[in-house]
Amino acid sequence: MRGDADAVFAALASPLRRQLLDLLRAGERNAGELAAAFDVSRPAVSQHLAVLQQAELVAERRAGRNRVYALRTEPLRAVTDWLGPYEDFWTERLDALGDHLRARHGRPGHPDETGR
Repeated sequence: MRGDADAVFAALASPLRRQLLDLLRAGERNAGELAAAFDVSRPAVSQHLAVLQQAELVAERRAGRNRVYALRTEPLRAVTDWLGPYEDFWTERLDALGDHLRARHGRPGHPDETGR
C-alpha cells in the first residue's frame, strides 16, 4: 500500500476526524464553527484538522483572520480502491450462500423472497 493511502487510513482512524469530514461534506466551514461542534478544546480540533490536512483530506485557506476548511475527496479513492476486492469477496460469498440455500430448500429464489 502506498504511503499516502496509509496517511488516509490513519486520519480516518479517529472518530472525531471522521465527524469533521462529515461536517465538511455540507460545505466549507471556518475553524471556529468546526470547533464549536465538539466538546474538546479548539487546539485539539486544530490538531485533528492538521492530521486531515497532512492526509490531504481537507484544504485550508485564509479568509481575513479566519482559516476556512473544505473537504477534499480525491484521497478517499485510496480507501475505495483498497476495499473494492473485499466488497467483491463478500458479494460472491453471499451470492453463493443464497444459491445454496435456494437449492437446499428447493425454492426458486428472488433475493427479496421471505420463503413463507
